[in-house]
Amino acid sequence: MKADYRNWMPLGMIYSGFGALSLSLVLYVVCMLFKADVLSNVFLIITVAAAAVTLWMLAMYRNFSYEGKRQLQKKIIDTVAAYAVLPKGGRGLDVGCGSGALTVACAKRNPEAHFTGIDRWGKEYASFSLKLCEDNAGAEGVKNVSFIKGDAKKLDLEDETFDFVTSNYVYHNISVKDRQKLLLETLRTLKKGGSFAVHDIFSRAKYGDMDAFMKRLKDVGYEDVRLVSTTNNDPITPFEAFWMGLSGSAVLYGRK
Repeated sequence: MKADYRNWMPLGMIYSGFGALSLSLVLYVVCMLFKADVLSNVFLIITVAAAAVTLWMLAMYRNFSYEGKRQLQKKIIDTVAAYAVLPKGGRGLDVGCGSGALTVACAKRNPEAHFTGIDRWGKEYASFSLKLCEDNAGAEGVKNVSFIKGDAKKLDLEDETFDFVTSNYVYHNISVKDRQKLLLETLRTLKKGGSFAVHDIFSRAKYGDMDAFMKRLKDVGYEDVRLVSTTNNDPITPFEAFWMGLSGSAVLYGRK
């Protein structure tokens, strides 16, 4: 049995893109046949736009794929997992675990610790599920993991429970006004002396002033708080960050 971590670009979105492209193309041809010039021009523009978006999604899928040449999804997971260093008997948390890739990668690096993956497994990524996570852990032969259902906006977890907390490309997908609150909700579960590594698109538009946020963390006792860019060829190239919409990607790291 082989692990199946799926793809961050859902096939459903790509199929929807092809559907929109096909429909707009048919309507364009119909309008041309009936010499409806204004409508034909409108549907031509829609067809070109749908084609561009669909090609972009296909390129994203190819770059992320575990089966492809680039394997960017795996390289990002490995980059984030490298921050996970836990003591014997320690506990780690992965918020928004999706298909379990990061949870399993962290657990493999820390065989004497236990990792918990939590996710709401919503309809946005319908192919991800608790069972998929458990199957992937089994396929990898990793037993020091468990998976639970939960919401990143309000974690049903006690304060200061984990020695390490992490997340990968999750919070920017959540529709909230203040994503810094999401970070604080995750960090409240971190033990004193523990560390965190959160990878996301930390642009000002999505997160506000991250310099002020990091200073806030330092003022209340967090140490070594910093943003480490992942778009300087390790693992994402600047060009990939541009065309894939990943500009601002970085790991927010620190210790409590």
